Amino acid sequence: MRRLDRHISRSVVLAMLVVIALIASLDLIFSLIDELGDAEGDYTVASALAFVAMTTPTSVYELLPFTALGGALIGLGVLASNNELVVMQSAGVRNSRIVFAVLKPTAVIMLLSLLIGEYVAPPLEQLANSNKAVQLSGNASINAEQGVWRKIGEDYIHINAIAPGGASLFGVTRYRVDGQRRLSSASFAESAEYQQASDRPYWLLNNVQTTVFTQAGLRTQNYLQEEWQVELSPELLSVLLVEPDRQSISGLYRFARFFESEGLDSSTYFLAFWKKLFQPVTTLALVILAISFIFGPLRESTMGFRVFVALAIGLVFTILQRMMEPASLIYGFSPLLAVLVPILIAVAAGSYLLRRTQ
Repeated sequence: MRRLDRHISRSVVLAMLVVIALIASLDLIFSLIDELGDAEGDYTVASALAFVAMTTPTSVYELLPFTALGGALIGLGVLASNNELVVMQSAGVRNSRIVFAVLKPTAVIMLLSLLIGEYVAPPLEQLANSNKAVQLSGNASINAEQGVWRKIGEDYIHINAIAPGGASLFGVTRYRVDGQRRLSSASFAESAEYQQASDRPYWLLNNVQTTVFTQAGLRTQNYLQEEWQVELSPELLSVLLVEPDRQSISGLYRFARFFESEGLDSSTYFLAFWKKLFQPVTTLALVILAISFIFGPLRESTMGFRVFVALAIGLVFTILQRMMEPASLIYGFSPLLAVLVPILIAVAAGSYLLRRTQ
């Protein structure tokens, strides 16, 4: 029986490897073409190649659930086309045993998904985006097309570029408003360095230009250096240039809690947090659905049709996700519910089809 499990698992794993190689190769080509369009100034072709290389683990991570789906459909489909599944069932092998053999490599994919999504992809994504932002910033002037905006307390802050690690900033613009929501001051610093002081850490701003707005008029002040006390650590800054879906699970949770403490809307980050936390479950749900199709309507289908079905299932699942996620932000229902609904639908459909084959 162990030999039978290994045979089934080997077929599924081989199919998964073929699927991820094909999809990742296409994604790599299109990503490289897209990045080459941004190559200018300090952001050279070599920089674009490095960016694509460092963001490839993120792409692989996002494709893993659909890799498992396609691998299960194609791997089991090959066994069905060769009548091996019929022989197994005729020999008394229960469907549950075959399902268990398919779920073994799926468990590896689920574990790999957690490891890549937490420890491999996010640091490389942060490094890639930080390097790109620094190279595209070009000079110390504010660039509205690059960098990020954030509200910290009474300040609205724009950071043109964040160096890898988050301890150095370039082009820091701060706008402060008073209690009547009127602009009281505007400040620009060419750069900032994080200082880990013993009593209280702070940011050291360099070449600062400050304009204060008063009833009597404007007052301009220049400083070579200025201390900036703000609750904004390099750890938080290092993820500012990365989209929520591409951050680590722990980083998403910390950033969501930080947004809550500042009185800002944190639903986007909680949505990404729940989505990444349940991605292994998404993988399991899609594999169960794929298995149910092989035992049911796709038993006698051609390989081309199985590939088409895998693409269709992945497309429908993605569309459902893309509908539920913004709906939760617009209508205010739980982000957890938005993540669970597509998964529960896939599990319910797969379980129903599997029961019909018993």
